[in-house]
Amino acid sequence: MTKTPAKPAPKKRKKRAAPTLGPEKTARLFAALAEDRPAPKTELEYHNPYTLVVAVALSAQATDVGVNKATKKLFKVADTPEKMLELGEEGVAEHIKTIGLWRNKAKNVIALSQLLVDEYGGKVPETREELTKLPGVGRKTANVVLNEAFGHETIAVDTHIFRVSNRTGLAPGKTPDEVEAQLERVTPDEFRKGAHHWLILHGRYVCTARKPKCWDCVIADICKFKDKTPDPARKAKTSDLGPKGP
Repeated sequence: MTKTPAKPAPKKRKKRAAPTLGPEKTARLFAALAEDRPAPKTELEYHNPYTLVVAVALSAQATDVGVNKATKKLFKVADTPEKMLELGEEGVAEHIKTIGLWRNKAKNVIALSQLLVDEYGGKVPETREELTKLPGVGRKTANVVLNEAFGHETIAVDTHIFRVSNRTGLAPGKTPDEVEAQLERVTPDEFRKGAHHWLILHGRYVCTARKPKCWDCVIADICKFKDKTPDPARKAKTSDLGPKGP
């Protein structure tokens, strides 16, 4: 009996990234965000480039509010690598126990402090390559430090920036690295310094993960997100009118 040859499995279609907004709309988007938040900055509290490195490293899988509560006392006693080494791993751990992954983070803080003292004279280096050599410091942390502490035009793609970039069509990508590369390509020169802060703050407070506040969004007319959230106040007002008809 001749067997019927099995049909080849259908090829899965690759999902195409959403098209970018184009230069004119991209410029309008950043202009609107800039007008909405004229002086954007990180919400992490720090005293100098070193404490910024520590704060950003501690913020992985933690909120800025939670990190600030922990570092408020920590930075009063240890705002340099040398002082942090004097405090020791156990001392650091006692200050950051309220932060997720605090044991491993305490080890990294001591290790990066030791490296800064041994190889950089206690000073924070100003290149991404050198920053990412520090324990607990990845590309995202390095970009934040370069932007905030040294004024470099870097963009650190976190979950908020990743979401906003994809939802709006500004810089679609499947990975943070892809989104970063897209943002580097499309962001107009005059907005490059503040782009990181505008996007992260917009994602944190307006373009939130579950229910974006589309009715209160300054770039809603530009954004390509299809399932825009309706204004709950208008919905409530409509429901108060009762059923239509006699």
